[in-house]
Amino acid sequence: MAQPPASIERRRQELTAEIAQIGYPLPGSLTVRHTRCSSAGCRCRSEPPTLHGPYYSWTRKINNKTVTRLLSAEQAERYGPWFEDARKLRTLTAQLEALALKAAQDTEGWGEK
Repeated sequence: MAQPPASIERRRQELTAEIAQIGYPLPGSLTVRHTRCSSAGCRCRSEPPTLHGPYYSWTRKINNKTVTRLLSAEQAERYGPWFEDARKLRTLTAQLEALALKAAQDTEGWGEK
């Protein structure tokens, strides 16, 4: 079987090196919310409003169910880069999969159909 071109192999090595640099890829998303309460005389009802918050929540799927957990500001600060690592890992994995598809098509002579 023919080997993938050197340019594809080089890019594969670059992608795997980037993946190796990723720390903790924490799944889910971090949301920051500011809310308004129902108290008529509250500062959140004044003009201009001063909303309550920020409130940080981590949302993810567990066994096909959405699970949300409130985080403190310190936790949000600490885990924020982990959420970014998860996004980066998904992006790099998709690039690696596309590269593998291109390598298979190039080495086997398959045209895209």
